[in-house]
Amino acid sequence: MSVRTVALLTAGGLAPCLSSAVGGLIERYTRVAPDVRIIGYLDGYAGLLTGRSIEVTQQVRAQALRLHDFGGSPLGNSRVKLTNAADLERRGLVEPGADPLRVAAEQLMADGVDVLHTIGGDDTSTTAADLAAYLAEHGHQMRVVGLPKTIDNDIVPIRQSLGAWTAAEQGALFARNVIGEHSSSPRMLVVHEIMGRHSGWLTAETARRYRADLVTRPFVPGFGNDPRCWDVHAVYVPEVDIDLEGEGGRLSAIMDEIGCVNVFVAEGAGVDDIVASLESAGQEVPRDAFGHVQLDEVNPGEYLASTFAERIGAEKSKVWKSGYFARSAAPNDEDLALIARCADLAVSAALDSGSGVVGQDEERGDELRVIEFDRIAGGRAFDPSADWFTDLLKDIGQA
Repeated sequence: MSVRTVALLTAGGLAPCLSSAVGGLIERYTRVAPDVRIIGYLDGYAGLLTGRSIEVTQQVRAQALRLHDFGGSPLGNSRVKLTNAADLERRGLVEPGADPLRVAAEQLMADGVDVLHTIGGDDTSTTAADLAAYLAEHGHQMRVVGLPKTIDNDIVPIRQSLGAWTAAEQGALFARNVIGEHSSSPRMLVVHEIMGRHSGWLTAETARRYRADLVTRPFVPGFGNDPRCWDVHAVYVPEVDIDLEGEGGRLSAIMDEIGCVNVFVAEGAGVDDIVASLESAGQEVPRDAFGHVQLDEVNPGEYLASTFAERIGAEKSKVWKSGYFARSAAPNDEDLALIARCADLAVSAALDSGSGVVGQDEERGDELRVIEFDRIAGGRAFDPSADWFTDLLKDIGQA
């Protein structure tokens, strides 16, 4: 099978790797297979369903290096589940009664796509695999090579997803400013809510990076500039139940001693309890097209803040969310290096008949390879027993 046309799409939520990954793929094809035509579908699978794409011109190829300096995606994103026909009809992406998988497959065939590169999470990758299987059944061979994107770092079995390191770094930068709000009111409770529906990796890594930066800063403790007031006093992740009573007592003592409390919490921490409480009270819990609880509507950070504010005697509490700030950043040097390695391997695999998701396979000694689609899954949990995380909790006095 010769490769004549390659298509790119980015899908799902943003992460600090999308623009760079698109640029890296374009650069690599231009270097090793300059005659291959490249198109990009606009707004992810929404653009594929509606036949909206853009050509990668010679001018774009010459300037693709500039894409590494930007966050977001030059192609646009959307959250689309191709097996949820009712949702796609409601959004006007397919005609009533149409099979979205067939609509997408026919568009790929009409565009003559031989290789589809997806940059997204597990849903994005497995959906692309479904498309490839559908096309094969109808006589059109198409390779699919994905790149793993998620700031939660929660794709099975991938050790490090693209953009996650940058998101943690940016979350720590965000916290450096908002924790200054501890001085805005007596007995202030600052809650830093961090993205992470099922995995606490981003919250834990953000706290680690924040505290690593904190110890490099000189303070004036004799004049109210106390490093204890700038520290993290609690870190809550979805993998560990929150002991409200025990933590309430511990944080109350910190509040009495220094006059403030700073908490880092993953947006998915305690959600199951919140949902159960709402549903038992007869309230409908809003969910998205994938069946996920809409966390912005449930607002776990506000729930936790109000619960702790009463227990620790806070005069004022405030929740600050770093998610959109962190996920929209341009990639840092760590991520740029990983993106480049993944993009190079993705192109080599595409030209050499490979399909799958490029990533560090933690079940194969962290080897960077093309991982089989049937091994890709979401919801990889963070390991709260990791030495670096237990050391962090010990340092801040959290059991």
